[in-house]
Amino acid sequence: MNSIKKIGFIGIGNMGAPMAGHLVKKGFDVTVYDIRPEMVTAFVAQHGGKGAASLVDVAHGADAVITMLPDDKVVRKVVLGEGSENCVAAGLGRGAVVIDMSTCNPSATRSLADALKPRGIEVVDAPVMGGVVFAKDATLDIMVGGETALVERVRPVLQALGRSIVACGGTGTAHALKALANYVNACAFINAIEAMTIGRKFGLDSKLMAEALIPMCAGRNHPIEKKIIPQVLTRRYGTGMAMGFIAKDVRIAVETAKSVGAFAPLGERVLELWSAAAGKLGADLDQAQVARYWEEATGVKL
Repeated sequence: MNSIKKIGFIGIGNMGAPMAGHLVKKGFDVTVYDIRPEMVTAFVAQHGGKGAASLVDVAHGADAVITMLPDDKVVRKVVLGEGSENCVAAGLGRGAVVIDMSTCNPSATRSLADALKPRGIEVVDAPVMGGVVFAKDATLDIMVGGETALVERVRPVLQALGRSIVACGGTGTAHALKALANYVNACAFINAIEAMTIGRKFGLDSKLMAEALIPMCAGRNHPIEKKIIPQVLTRRYGTGMAMGFIAKDVRIAVETAKSVGAFAPLGERVLELWSAAAGKLGADLDQAQVARYWEEATGVKL
């Protein structure tokens, strides 16, 4: 596969502009496009590169086109046109690659790849973790989905934008991992908020709780580092704490919430799940075996 030198970049907002700017600095031949022409003008004035007036123009002759857009519906319309000839696919030649760095539905990404395959155009999903600050200093963490050879082809481009690149597997896998990572973070965030509001209602100090929860939960007891990787993935199941005891402790937390009139919908559901798992698998089994409850329900093994 030919190396990537000429790049079209679509979507030069708060994230896209600094990212495209790094590509210019690294010596890539960059042409940018945005639905707002003033953004294109401002980018060229600040970073250099070239501006395009249409989607066909930004894609014309490009080895790769990067999209940094709101969602998969916008990406699909921009790339395929959906009834319009002013689209990326109309400007790209065979052998070109679309690098979608947006956060998109992984099934939609696979559908896009299937639609472009007959044209000889490849798709790589490469969503990022990290916000505007990380985009500005090129320290984004980037996940990549695509065939191995294709990932290696786009790697130099991605290395100009981030500090780490994780090859996730086939097309769509990176978009799936990005969504799942944000799901884990979203759960952890409201989990902490719920616990702290219960504690505050009970009379605990907010700062004290926040600082105490770091070593208790995010530090040495981090569930992924201390339970999932060493105990679940290895099937050792040896944390030393029984499922029944975890269910009991969650029950105490929920009862505490009820006693002070605190809002605890997440706690109530977590209690139901731990109790159901302990009831089905055995309350005396190690807490790590709770993973089996999900494995059996989903039909997979971690």
